Amino acid sequence: MSSQTPTALGYRMPAEWEPHTATWLSWPRREGISFPESFDRVLPALRAMVEALIESEQVCINVSNGAHEAEARSVLRGLPLERITFYRVPTNEPWCRDHGPTFLTRDRDPKLAVADWDYNAWGNKYPPFDLDEVVPTCLAEILKLPLFYPHMILEGGSIDVNGSGALLTSESCLLNKNRNPNLSRDEIEQRLRDYLGVSDILWLGDGIAGDDTDGHIDDLTRFVAERSVVTVVEENRDDENYEPLQQNLARLHEMKIGGRKLDVLTLPMPKKIVREGLRLPASYANFYIANTCILVPTFADPNDEAALSVLRECFPDRRVIGIDCRDLIWGLGTFHCLTQQQPAV
Repeated sequence: MSSQTPTALGYRMPAEWEPHTATWLSWPRREGISFPESFDRVLPALRAMVEALIESEQVCINVSNGAHEAEARSVLRGLPLERITFYRVPTNEPWCRDHGPTFLTRDRDPKLAVADWDYNAWGNKYPPFDLDEVVPTCLAEILKLPLFYPHMILEGGSIDVNGSGALLTSESCLLNKNRNPNLSRDEIEQRLRDYLGVSDILWLGDGIAGDDTDGHIDDLTRFVAERSVVTVVEENRDDENYEPLQQNLARLHEMKIGGRKLDVLTLPMPKKIVREGLRLPASYANFYIANTCILVPTFADPNDEAALSVLRECFPDRRVIGIDCRDLIWGLGTFHCLTQQQPAV
């Protein structure tokens, strides 16, 4: 491990639309807490996700042991398994975006490295998380990659980058005292600059209702090009998401990268989904950008097609695939939360 920061060594976090070598997943465990009493109901969405991804790139899946791998293989039976590699990396829960490694790249050898942020399951909400906490180090050792420790709690879903110096995040999550109570906003920004190769840090306010992550950016606003973002808006003024999303939209219209304003496109929100008295954080912004396709959560909602249409305009060279996530969202996340891209070098 170098004493210099990744940024000083020429590393950066690439944008999600840059080429991938693979997509990483952590297969859910039946005894996990993410899908209470509905584990089997989420398996069709997981299979559909993997089926779409293997047309695009290699899929790497973390499993706890042989029995866990056999269970995953049974769900994926009939798919071309030569496109899937299983790794014995045990996890507590399946949210690889948040517990997985942040992959960094640069132009000279070693071209790929890993940042291992500290992890506390979204502010110590869901113990135990001891297995999830060490996933990035385990994968760096398996892949024989340089490893950097920022010594700051950060989930992958709380940031989004354009690959050329700009990062989006939210105050409600990154400044929450359940993450890094001893770090100031300036200190948090400095860690992001030192470990991700970014210079412009763009702050939004609050997240969407029902989001147990305290407002991850990947349910709100995403870069779709170097200077372009899509952001979710709620049309119903009586909905609790209306005002926070309007405030975020207003902030985005004022933001600049390199002195120039962002191009801001809007995505609708699906209608409110409530299950067992809980509002679920359904959002079309939780899409995942793979090499040849975009995986988009859908909710059997009238706005599904409108959201898919916006993303087709953003990514004309990729196949935009909507997959029903009405059961998956019971786990409070969808495709972006489940995936972690490994950049091509």
